This record gives sequence, C-alpha cells and structure tokens, in this order.
Amino acid sequence: MFRALWIASLASNVGTWMQGVAAVWLMTSLSDSPIMVALVQTAASLPLVLLALPAGALADMVDRRKLLLASQTWMLLASAALGVLTVQGLEDPWLLLGLTFVMGIGTALTAPAWLAITLELVPRSELQAAVALSSASLNLARAVGPAIGGLIVAAMGAGPAFLLNAVSFLAVLGVLFLWQREPPVRTLPREHVFGAIRAGMRFVRHSPALKRILLRVGLFVFFTSSVWALLPVLARNRMGAEAAGYGVLLGCIGIGAVIGAFTLPRLRDVLGVDRIVDLSGGVFATVLVLLGIVPSFALACALLVACGFAWMAPLASLNVETQSVAPAWVRARALALHLLVLQGGLAGGSALWGWVADRLGSPVALQIAGTGLAVAVVVSLRFRLRPTAHIDLSPAVRWPAKEIIEAADYDDGPVLVSVEYAIDPAREEEFLRTMEIVRRMRRRSGAWRWGVFRDTARPEIYLESFLVESWLDHLRQHERMTVTDRDLSYRARAFHVGTEPPIVRHLIARLPIG
Repeated sequence: MFRALWIASLASNVGTWMQGVAAVWLMTSLSDSPIMVALVQTAASLPLVLLALPAGALADMVDRRKLLLASQTWMLLASAALGVLTVQGLEDPWLLLGLTFVMGIGTALTAPAWLAITLELVPRSELQAAVALSSASLNLARAVGPAIGGLIVAAMGAGPAFLLNAVSFLAVLGVLFLWQREPPVRTLPREHVFGAIRAGMRFVRHSPALKRILLRVGLFVFFTSSVWALLPVLARNRMGAEAAGYGVLLGCIGIGAVIGAFTLPRLRDVLGVDRIVDLSGGVFATVLVLLGIVPSFALACALLVACGFAWMAPLASLNVETQSVAPAWVRARALALHLLVLQGGLAGGSALWGWVADRLGSPVALQIAGTGLAVAVVVSLRFRLRPTAHIDLSPAVRWPAKEIIEAADYDDGPVLVSVEYAIDPAREEEFLRTMEIVRRMRRRSGAWRWGVFRDTARPEIYLESFLVESWLDHLRQHERMTVTDRDLSYRARAFHVGTEPPIVRHLIARLPIG
C-alpha cells in the first residue's frame, strides 16, 4: 500500500507542480507587481496556516482514509473549476488568488492526515527511509512537473495545465478507495475538535524536543521562502526566461532535492540532524546571495540544484524528528503544527520578500534574505536537537481497576490525582530531578496543574498531585501512555522505600475550584 500510494502521489505531485508553474506564470501576465506574484505562494500556503490545527485534530479523530478521500475530491473539483475558467478567459488576478486559496484549503485538510499515515504503512524502523522516499516523490515531481508545466503553458496556456492537475488526483483517489484501513480501536468517546486542539497545543507546550524542532523549521523556512516568492520575477525580468525556462529553473531545484533524498540516510548517519540543518542553511544562504548578482541562466540552474539539496535535506530530517517525538494519539496534530510553522513561514515570508522586492528590487531582497539566513544559522546553534532513538512511542495502556473506571461519570471533574511516595531524604535532589520530567509527561497527556509537596510532619513523605479537567480526561491519560512514559513512571516509583506501593488517590471536586 505504501508503494501504491507513493506511485499515485508522484503522479499527483507532478500535477501540483504543473499547476504551481501555471498559476505564477499566469499572474505575471495579469499583473506586473512583484507583490501580486508573491501572493500566489501566500494564497496557496495561507489555508494551511489557518486550518492546520483543526485539520490535525480531525486527522486524529476521524478515519484518515475517509478524510483523505474527501479532501482529494475537493482539490480535484477546485482545480477543474480553475482550469475551465482560465480556458474561458480568466483575466482577474484576484479571482486567480481566490481559487488558489480554495485549492489550499484542500491541501490543508490533506497534509496532516497524509503525513500521519506513514507509520500505519511502514514499521517505525523504516520511518526515515519512508520519509526520504516521500520527499523523493515530491522532488521528482518538482524536477519534472515544472518543466512539463512550463511547456504546456508555453504551448497551450495555463488552463490545460490546471485541467491536467485535476485529472492527476484520480490516481490518489483510486488507491485510497482500495485501501482497507483498519481504524484504531477506541475504548473512550471521541474527542471534540476544540478539545482535541487544546490537547495538541498542550502537548507541544510541554514537549521541549518538539518546540526546538519547530523553532528550527521556522528559522529556516522564513528566509528560504524568498526563492519561491521571487524566482518567477527573476526568471522573467532579469534572465529573460519564458514559462518553459521558469519550469527548467524549478526543475533544477527538484533535481537537487532528489539527490538529497537518496543521500539523506547516509548523511544522517554521518553528520546527524543538527549538522545537516546547519550546513544546509549555510549553503542556502550562499545561494540566495549569489542569485541576487548572477544574471546567467546557466549559472542560476547550477545554484538552484544546490538550493534544492539544501531545501530538502533539513526539512525531511526535521519531519522525521517530529514523528519520532509525537505518539500516535497526537501525531497528526504535532505534524499539523509542524506544517503550520512551515507554511506560515512560506506565506508570511513570501509576502514580506515580495514587499521588499517591490521597493528595493528582487536581487537586493534575495541578498537580505541570504544574510538573514546566515544569522539564523548562528542563532540556532543554541537550540540543539536531542537524541530520539531511545524514545518508544508504542502504546502502553495501563488501565486502573474496573471499580476505579466506573467510580464517576465521564463529565465529573475537575479531578485531583495524588501519588504518595516515601523517599530517602538523601536522594531528594535525584528524585526531584526525575519528577521534573514526570511533570512534563503529566502535562503533555492532560494535566493542567501539577506539583510535588513534602509533609512537614513526616519529611520522608512526598505527595505528587495534578489536576485534570474531567474524569474522561484522566482516563484518556491512561489511554495515551507510551512505553517511554510507563518506564518514566517506574523510574519515579523506584525511589519509593515504603513496604507498600505508593498510595494513589482520585478525588473529584464537589465545589468549584477558585
């Protein structure tokens, strides 16, 4: 199934890049303003910024196969509508931006679910290879699609390119229709969308590893977005290229990215993620500065091959890192936030660099972006990523006894959970360091207050306590426990020196907390 979806997505990705070339090139014929050209990228990316969190929550709540079928159908219809209108004489740049935005809505609904199904199709040990292959699919399409799109636009106009993109969605729809996906077994009621969004945000807020990943993504994408925003303007105004030439330039980026996809596993083994991101940032910064001063089409092609390599390698590596720290219950939401940062950087960066180019010129804007990226690489040296090989995200459900489960209604709460430990005072500092890690684990899974207290009358007694919004949310904490979380709980309980296990209490509020 992974192979079938890979082949189908390759065909669809080719269509997507054809559409991208056609849209920006059509805009250059409808408007001379660099801002309007840059806004095509913004219109494509902005829906993901606005809808990433709801889309991620939906992908964790509903059948991902059905969600993908609906979103792919939406994009097919939107692309077909854009194609028909263009063939009929579309001449309004704002209508082009609007329909591009509608296409982006389908992309926003697709992306988190599409990324999250990877670990349903391959074992965790093959995640890195699967992500690299998915990147290779995207970038093979980037190498071929723009060139084909440019030729089609040059020969027949933008409308046929849009219509061919609509046809390309049929391949993915066919494979998804045949996929007999087994939805996960649910023992608790499904989360509501807003509650699921809050849970996802809480997980990120208390996951230092994921926050570092998102920061690295944001710093990288904000400056590199200048290439996607300004390349069509450079191609037409500085290099004198037509639609086919612009497609060749994008194809060079795709070639570099494909090279990166097939060399990435080896690079990760030799360099590690941090060095890949740092070195790629340095290469990309150099390319940006040189693109601003190189008028030669051939030299620009060579620089863009390096650009493609330096674009794919860090983003694919950081995608793997995100999936390596997010358990199954929140994976699509974590990936949605990853995409939110990525596409937010592209959307905001594209608009900003278009504005700068409108006032200072595209070459100067690229040089400013390159300098800013070099500074960002230096700043990111303070935010090293942490190893993830030891993290086991397999579910490790430890349900309480039946009488505890049935002790309250789902909506009862807030719930105060306490665990009483007897600790050797000589090991207090070590115990508290471990409990600081426990704090983050409890907060990620649903707690909104947490603390550790020592009994003044019996100094060896320590009480861990945390508040959860409802009894259902506490039961979800058990359902969300991973093997790594379970092992951390065992580590904390290993400090207990009492003859009996630590005493666990579940208290349900009878009056409002204030």
